[in-house]
Amino acid sequence: MGEDRYFMIDLKKETERVVLVGVSTSGREDMESSLQELQELAATAGAETVGTVIQPRDQIHPGTYVGKGKIEEIKDLLWELDATGIICDDELSPAQMKNLQDELGVKVMDRTLVILDIFAARASTSEGKIQVELAQLRYRQTRLTGFGASMSRLGGGIGTRGPGEKKLEMDRRLIKSRIAALNRELADVKRHRDITREQRSRSHTPVAAIVGYTNAGKSTLLNTLTGADILAEDKLFATLDPTTRNLRLPSGQEILVTDTVGFIRKLPHHLIDAFRSTLEEAKYADLILHVVDVSNSRMDEQMYTVYETLAKLGVKDKTIITAFNKQDKVTEEEVIRDFRADYTVNISAKTGAGILKLLEVAESALRERKMEIEGLYSYADMPKIQQIRKYGELLEEDYREDGIFIRAYVPANLYGKVKLCYDR
Repeated sequence: MGEDRYFMIDLKKETERVVLVGVSTSGREDMESSLQELQELAATAGAETVGTVIQPRDQIHPGTYVGKGKIEEIKDLLWELDATGIICDDELSPAQMKNLQDELGVKVMDRTLVILDIFAARASTSEGKIQVELAQLRYRQTRLTGFGASMSRLGGGIGTRGPGEKKLEMDRRLIKSRIAALNRELADVKRHRDITREQRSRSHTPVAAIVGYTNAGKSTLLNTLTGADILAEDKLFATLDPTTRNLRLPSGQEILVTDTVGFIRKLPHHLIDAFRSTLEEAKYADLILHVVDVSNSRMDEQMYTVYETLAKLGVKDKTIITAFNKQDKVTEEEVIRDFRADYTVNISAKTGAGILKLLEVAESALRERKMEIEGLYSYADMPKIQQIRKYGELLEEDYREDGIFIRAYVPANLYGKVKLCYDR
C-alpha cells in the first residue's frame, strides 16, 4: 500500500505562469518594448507569460515598486489568470521584494533574477560557472531575509538553478566566505587571461572582438568566419563562454577572433562585475566587430545598449566595424546607419552573404594601424620575412640575385624588428 502511494506521486514539472509588471516613468524607454523583451527572457527561463501590467508613475515606488492601487489590480489579475508569480522589469530592492511578496502571496521575481537564472542554465565551463555563482550570491547576499518560503529550492522554477540547496540557505557569513573563495578563483582566471593577452601582444597577432546584443548572431558569425562549430541558437544568451579562433584574411594575414557575452538592456551590475574579465576582451582588442540584428524592430535601442555597455567597460578609441546581420530576413531595402561606427557592412552570417566584404573591410581597418615597409632583404634575413608574412600584409615579394625585395604593411610594434636600414 505504501509503495502504491509512492508511485502515485506526480513528479511532472509545472510551468510557471507569470504576470509581467513594469513602471513607466518620464524619460524612460518604451515600456511595452521592454516588457516584450522581458517576456522573451521569461520564456527562455521556462516560464509562460499570461498577463502584463504597466503603471505610469513619476518614479518607482520605493517600498512596493508599484502603487497600492496597482497592487490590488495585480492581485485580482493573478487570481483571474491562475498565475503563480510576477516578474518586475527592474531590479527590486530587498524591501520591495519582501513587501510585494507579503501583499500578493505569490513568488516575486525581477529582471535580474531571471537573467541570472538563464546564465546559470547556460554556463558550461568552469570559468562560466564561477562567474554565474558569484553573481547569484552577490544578488542573494542582500536578499536573504526577503526570499522567504516562496524561494524554497524544493519548489523549483526560475531562480533555483546554479548554486545548490545548501548555498541558498547559507547565512550571510557563509555566503561572504563563499564569495571570497570565488573571487580568489576568478582572480586566477583573470591572471590567466592577462597572461594570454600578453602572449598575443608579443606575437603581434591582431585581435578582433565580436560584440553585440544577445541573439544578434555573434556565434553564427564566428562559426561562419572560422568554422568554430560553437552553439548558435535563436535564443537569448545561447552561449556564455567566449571562444577565440584563428582567422586568415584574404591577404594571408592571420588574426584572432573572439566572441563575447551578449549584451542586454539593464544588464545586471552583478553580472558585469562577475564577467568583467570576459567582457573586457573588447577593451584589449585591436578591432571591434559590432553585430546588429537588422530584422529586429528594436535595432536602434539595441545598438544604444551595446555602446552604453562598452562605455561602462572603458572600451574607447577602438576601430568599430558594424555588421548589419540577418539581411536574409529583411524583405524591404532601407538605409540603415550607425554613426558611431568607422565602417558598416551588410551581411548574413547564416547564408554567408557579405562575409567577403566584411573581411576586406577588416583588412582595411587593420591596415590603418600598420606601417608600410619596403626594402631589399638578404637571404639571411629570411626569419624577418617570415615574421612579415605571418603578422603583416605582404604586398610584393620579388626574389632577385642579390636578395628578396619586400613591400608590406606591418604592425607598428613589429616595424622596428623587421625594418632595414636602407628601407625606401
